[in-house]
Amino acid sequence: MTAGRVGRPHGLDGSFAVLAPAHGLTLGTCLMVAGEQRTVDRRDGTDVRPLIRLSGIGDRDGAAAIGGEALLVAEADTPLEQGEWLAEDLIGCEVADLGTVAGVLAGPSCDVLELTGGALVPLIGDAVRSVDLDGRRIEVDREFLGLDKGR
Repeated sequence: MTAGRVGRPHGLDGSFAVLAPAHGLTLGTCLMVAGEQRTVDRRDGTDVRPLIRLSGIGDRDGAAAIGGEALLVAEADTPLEQGEWLAEDLIGCEVADLGTVAGVLAGPSCDVLELTGGALVPLIGDAVRSVDLDGRRIEVDREFLGLDKGR
């Protein structure tokens, strides 16, 4: 999951502003940045404009060198909200009369369930009625998907 992007350096100690923050980025958060694993070892600023420093980056030049890079946090380290699931947890779930989830594709506006047999189901509230991870079942709105028009 993208937690934001590396913005302009802030000060001389390797700290930088985070652009488009989408995660709390608390102390100790592990991130992948430019192919390297780093840990947040300083957190300041506000939730709207956080300022962080990462392990292994100790000066302004180091922060400038990774400018614009995505800050990636493992999905497993991100708390899930009600109605959210990890993509890998959906794989193998049965969608009645349509198939089994073979994969989850990232789309431009929403993720899409790729089912065995080739069907695609947008992962949005109008299309997916419920997800039962324990029962490994996903219920979809067949009418919304245009599957029950002839009935």
